[in-house]
Amino acid sequence: MDDIVLLGSTGSIGVQTLDVCRAHNIRVKALSANSRTELLEKQAREFMPEYVAVADEGYYNDIKVRLADTDIKVLCGSEGICETAAIKCGKTVNAVVGMAGLRPTLTAIQAGNDIALANKETLVTGGRLVMDEVKKYGVRLLPIDSEHSAIFQCLLGAGENRFSKIILTASGGPFFGKKRHELEKVTKEQALKHPNWSMGAKITVDSATLMNKGLELIEAVWLFGAHPDQVEIVVQRQSIIHSAVEFEDGAIIAQMGSADMRLPIQLALTFPERLPCPAKKLSLFDVEALTFEHTDEDTFVCLAAAKRAIAMGGNAPCAVNCANEAAVRSFLNDKINFLDIGDAVNGVMSYVPFIEAPTLEDIFETQRAAEEYISKHFGNTDLPLNT
Repeated sequence: MDDIVLLGSTGSIGVQTLDVCRAHNIRVKALSANSRTELLEKQAREFMPEYVAVADEGYYNDIKVRLADTDIKVLCGSEGICETAAIKCGKTVNAVVGMAGLRPTLTAIQAGNDIALANKETLVTGGRLVMDEVKKYGVRLLPIDSEHSAIFQCLLGAGENRFSKIILTASGGPFFGKKRHELEKVTKEQALKHPNWSMGAKITVDSATLMNKGLELIEAVWLFGAHPDQVEIVVQRQSIIHSAVEFEDGAIIAQMGSADMRLPIQLALTFPERLPCPAKKLSLFDVEALTFEHTDEDTFVCLAAAKRAIAMGGNAPCAVNCANEAAVRSFLNDKINFLDIGDAVNGVMSYVPFIEAPTLEDIFETQRAAEEYISKHFGNTDLPLNT
């Protein structure tokens, strides 16, 4: 069994990844978190990694004191996270939230580590750079997102047969069926109440705006070499079909399972083996119905913006992603309203200069410009997540 480095261990995906490690006795060589030092200490004492890192340097002394009686080496800041990502292991699991996951992914790839990727922003903001590095260093990039894992599984055994269409499923989030005027007074608590999945705050808000599906569409383009027009988004409210692939002969292969992230996490960790999983198994007798519906891009304008961005290419996906990150931070801190998120994401592309083939430096400059746009139009973005 591969050993792993786990980035973002205290978030929802990180905690569930450790459930899988616990079930299969997978060794954890390093853990990282942003600031939740109490939980990070608990994880470190259970799994006894060689390294622990905190992204927020203000928490360095706290975690260092907490682990002072151990031999665990403590690192901090973005450099510390990247140093952790580069530790030689079977797989680096990237469960970091947001664009902060891009540089550690590149560092891990350049160290020759296979990547188990839950951080979709890595490919949304730096897709070409990341895929070029994957090819250059000959590493595997295994998706953890349930939808991309489903597509990956549907393509196993396809050989040289090409898909004609990727069917990317969406739950629709908590506000499916609502019109724009009905969302004017949405509260943070309502946006964080997902009908099917238990996730972190940022991704739950992204699901409510359907920005998450837009980011997943962009990620699918890079992961599977698809043209944006080959990715069709279908609302599957029950979250039983996690995605599907249509082949050139018209056959559709879908992947089904319970709404439990430990299923795709485990496959990414143990691939190509399939082992017993701590997740609840799906019984088809418990599935009363499977429904399929269109998305409403007039109401959920974040999805429309993401589609325009990937069609434009260049740094446009990075711009909409970074505007979204800043706007969601502000929403979670009660500084803007729910509909402002979509307005921010749609407005940023006319503000940030377009770059057709962005370098890594261009990507971070795009982030700066996008955050500047949000600050000018919607207020301060330099806020911690109030969750």
